[in-house]
Amino acid sequence: MSRRLPETNPSARPNRYRFSKYKKTLVLLTMAAPTAIWLLLLRYLPMGGIILAFKEYKVNPRNPSFISNLINSKWVGLNNFKFLFMTDDAKIMFRNTLLYNIVFIILGIIIPVAFAIMLNEVTKKFVAKAYQTMMFFPYFLSWVVVSYFLNAFIDGQYGMITAMQRAAGGEMTNWYTTLGPWPYIIVFANLWKNVGYTTVLYLSAITGIDSTQYEAAAIDGASKWQQIWYVTIPNLRTMICILFIMNVGKIFNADFGLFYSVPMNSGALFPVTQVIDTYVYRALMVTGRVDMSSAAGLLQNVLGFVCILTANNIVKKIDADSSMF
Repeated sequence: MSRRLPETNPSARPNRYRFSKYKKTLVLLTMAAPTAIWLLLLRYLPMGGIILAFKEYKVNPRNPSFISNLINSKWVGLNNFKFLFMTDDAKIMFRNTLLYNIVFIILGIIIPVAFAIMLNEVTKKFVAKAYQTMMFFPYFLSWVVVSYFLNAFIDGQYGMITAMQRAAGGEMTNWYTTLGPWPYIIVFANLWKNVGYTTVLYLSAITGIDSTQYEAAAIDGASKWQQIWYVTIPNLRTMICILFIMNVGKIFNADFGLFYSVPMNSGALFPVTQVIDTYVYRALMVTGRVDMSSAAGLLQNVLGFVCILTANNIVKKIDADSSMF
C-alpha cells in the first residue's frame, strides 16, 4: 500500500515567486532611484519656470522671493518673443546661427568619420593612442583658453602672423575688424575643438565591427577602399544617423563660448559672429530682462524639438533601423 504525500498549499509557490519578483524589482528601482531623483529635481522640476517666458518679470524690493515675484508679475503672453524678430539684427543672427550649424553638422560627420577610419588603419597601438590623445585633448579646453591661443597668432601688436607680415614688409591685417577670414576661423576653431571627441565615438563603433566581415570581403577580392566603402561605412550608418539627428536638434542653438570669446566680443565682427545666444546675452546685459531671455531659450528648444522629430521621421523613412525612435 503506497503512502499518500501530504498536500501542499497551492498558493505557496505563486507567493514565493511573487515575492522574489518584487524583491528583484525593488533592487532595480533602488539602483535607478538616484538618477530618477536627479532628473526630477534638475530637469523636470525647473520646467515650471517656463511660465517666466510669458510674464513681465519684475522684482519687488520688499519681497525678493523668486516664486512670489513670478506669481505676481504681469502676464504678457507672446510679447517677450517679439524682441527676437523686431530687431534689426534678427536676420543676421538667425542666418548666422543656421548657416554655421549646417556647416558644423556636415563637416562634423565627414571629417570625424575619415579620421576614425584612418586611425583604425594605424597598426602600431602606441602611435594610434598618441594620435587619439592629441585629437581629444582640445575638447577639454574652454573657449576662453582657445581664444587666447588664437590671439597669440593674430594679435594686432604681438601676434605671430602679424609679426611675420611686419617682417615681410607687407600690410598688417587687423584681424579683429576684418570680416572676411572669420567664418573660416570660426569653423576651424569648432572643428579643432570638437572633432576629436566625435572621432573617438566613431572609432569605438569601428572597433566593434566583426572582423569576419573584412575577412570575407578580402577573400572575395575587395581592396582596402572597397572594404571601407562596403563594410565600414554601412556599419557606421546607425551612429551617423543618431548623431545627425541629435545635432539637428541643436541647429537653433549656438555655442556661446565660440561666438563670444573667440572673436573677443569685437563689435566690428557682429555681421559674421552675431548668433541668437550672443544677441540674447547682450540684450540681457543691457535690459536686465530675464523674461525675454527665457522666451528666447524656450523658442530655441521648441524649434529644436520640431527639428529632431522632422529629422527622425526623414531617417525612419530612409532606414527605419537607424532612427532614434
